[in-house]
Amino acid sequence: MGALIRFFTKILDICKLVPMLPVVVIAAIPLALLGDWRPWGNAMAIPVLGNPGFGQWLVIALVLIIVIDTVRGMIDDLRHGQVGVDVLAVVAILSTVAVAEYWASWAVTLMITSGEAIEEYAQAKAERSLTALMEAAPQTAHVVNLPGVGCGFATDKGDSSDGFRRVGLASAAAAAHRFDTVPVEQVQLGDVLMVLPGETVPVDGELLSGTATLDLSNINGEPVPREVFAGARVMSGAVNGSTALTMRATQVAADSQYQRILELVASAQESRPAVVKTADRLAVPFTVLSLVIAGVAWAVSGVPTRFAQVLVLATPCPLLIAAPVAYIAGTGRLAAAGVLIKAQDVLENLGRVTQVFFDKTGTLTVKQPQVVRVEMLPGAATRLNEDHVLMMAGVVESYSVHILSKGIAKAGTEAMARLRQRFEDGQRLCPEPEASWPGHGREYPVIKNINEDAGKGVSGEVNGHAVRVGRLSFAAAGEEGFLAVDRTAPSRSEDDLRTRFGLLQPDEMASYVSVDGQLIARIVLRDVPRANAKAALAKLHELGVTKLAMLTGDKRASANIIASEVGIDEVHAELFPEDKVAAVKAATGAGKTVTMMVGDGVNDAPVLAVADIGVAMTDGTSTAASESAQVVIMNDNIAAVPRAIAIARRTKRVMLQAVIAGLVLATIGMIAAAFDLIPVVVGAFLQEAIDVVSILWALTALIDRD
Repeated sequence: MGALIRFFTKILDICKLVPMLPVVVIAAIPLALLGDWRPWGNAMAIPVLGNPGFGQWLVIALVLIIVIDTVRGMIDDLRHGQVGVDVLAVVAILSTVAVAEYWASWAVTLMITSGEAIEEYAQAKAERSLTALMEAAPQTAHVVNLPGVGCGFATDKGDSSDGFRRVGLASAAAAAHRFDTVPVEQVQLGDVLMVLPGETVPVDGELLSGTATLDLSNINGEPVPREVFAGARVMSGAVNGSTALTMRATQVAADSQYQRILELVASAQESRPAVVKTADRLAVPFTVLSLVIAGVAWAVSGVPTRFAQVLVLATPCPLLIAAPVAYIAGTGRLAAAGVLIKAQDVLENLGRVTQVFFDKTGTLTVKQPQVVRVEMLPGAATRLNEDHVLMMAGVVESYSVHILSKGIAKAGTEAMARLRQRFEDGQRLCPEPEASWPGHGREYPVIKNINEDAGKGVSGEVNGHAVRVGRLSFAAAGEEGFLAVDRTAPSRSEDDLRTRFGLLQPDEMASYVSVDGQLIARIVLRDVPRANAKAALAKLHELGVTKLAMLTGDKRASANIIASEVGIDEVHAELFPEDKVAAVKAATGAGKTVTMMVGDGVNDAPVLAVADIGVAMTDGTSTAASESAQVVIMNDNIAAVPRAIAIARRTKRVMLQAVIAGLVLATIGMIAAAFDLIPVVVGAFLQEAIDVVSILWALTALIDRD
């Protein structure tokens, strides 16, 4: 019973899309039962049409309605620069009426209306991923109206201009409700908003709550919810977790992140790729060919019905419907994979890429330098090991804003977890009295007296130990800032200490660590390739991309190391932004080369704009790179680059298959009809079958076979 209900629900939905379809279907009943019934006798005889019966007049009325609507659509297409080739359908349906083949006329009207329904269904199915993205757009926002909160109260009530509200002026009723629910377009800069559990963040803003858990899958495809803390940027389109959060609006709805994503989607849907425009143009010679075959068949046979027999099989639908459906399906697949394009022309060019340029830092490598090892100072008397060093340095660096701090802090968190596990396993290796000092055995160490000396390092007290992390001179110095002098001890000059540690590789950098005034280790960091960078670049070669190049402002030695690790063919190092632009321009103008530039930073924006295809890798945030790129990867995953190319190539391949198969079948059918092998009514239904086959084939672009 449930399956039957679902079936009729789908039928009803289709009828809503094309209201004329049920009318045409029902018209078959009077045509069958009352087709030749003429209660008026011969009083309504008309030249050409003769004296149709009641049911036949109903079909003629349907034909006129559909012809008028089709002609109106053709005129509208011409106004928008598109070729209106529905003339075949118009001529076919009029010719069937002229030769009194009313069942054929009904079949053609059914063909046209059901074709519209199939097109609407195919479009909806192809746009499913894009539609889901749009439907998830936030519609309302909860603006907090408590006294002293938000941006609008002081202005509205004539308060002082110092930005503070006079609490006494707020009404008790407004305070009792806590917030007002308004359309998202009414949110103003500075408004304090409340986002309830499970709701979508309405606009970009700054988190005021202490912590929040956000699902960013709608923005960047990130599968695991992200925990953010007070002061963090909160992006529209993110879904709040299990607790309510408060935030301050920093962008209005029109300028927020999710709206930018929707604008990209809308521009892609409205654009027409060159191959679809070519398909439109091909429909014109196909129309001429069909009319020639029909005219010759009529002239040779001397039977006017032969003209209608041929034309009911002449269908340009593989060109007019299958081609754009395939491309919209490809756009939807890209969106589902976290890749947004700004126009469907980009989808066509993606499949033709022959050379790809990559930025190094943040694109081929992770965004911050990562810890690769900890080197203990030879000869230093300490009971601490590498994990202790990382833990202490990590908690101190977590308060720093230096470029290396995030990498050390991350490694420190991992080291802390290892130490905690060892403690739980009973390996309590810390000696007394240190084992009894504050912080030992706790979930998080006790931290005091953090101080950062800009450009030099950061210091603090961790579990009772004085820790200094930073440059060698900073870490080895005492509290007064000078290296300690001990004439009985070995030399402690910077050069001597560096010699004892050993030389760093060209792409490595180091932070030095001292504990309780004694230099004990250095933490070595470097740009680390993304875990999947090598596999992604190998896939590009498999797809036929002939050259992979790196454009970077970094030193050549560092660039060569990364290039060899990920499989780059050509390295351009020590470049300024204008040098990158020149390199891409030189390749773009070389013969049939189609270039792609992949970058992530603001400094990549100029070179992304000059490449045939600019690809910005982001985590969903808006940057100058994504503004100037034609393709935006929303999940910050380099594997999306070869995947996008593979999807584009499959989309074009499926489109061509659908178009060619449809046109070949239609041509064969027309030739058979010209020799009177296919009756006119059968031909009308056969034409509909060809349309269905072509459109369904185009929809296979949705299938993931890449």
